[in-house]
Amino acid sequence: MTDDDPTVPIICSACETTTRVPLSTVADAVARHNENVHDGESIAEVDPAVTDRLADLVADDMGLLDDGE
Repeated sequence: MTDDDPTVPIICSACETTTRVPLSTVADAVARHNENVHDGESIAEVDPAVTDRLADLVADDMGLLDDGE
């Protein structure tokens, strides 16, 4: 991890918490929280607004949102 590693918001509705973790550790942080706090149940997650925006950017980059013109 570097100082310029962007951070991603992680939310846990059960704990009513939000935290930011470096992008390079997101998967491990979410998995670790869910395993340690929620017996492995997938409750904590990347903020859905971030995943929606990322999906839009990827779809646009792949040309999936082109209207065919």
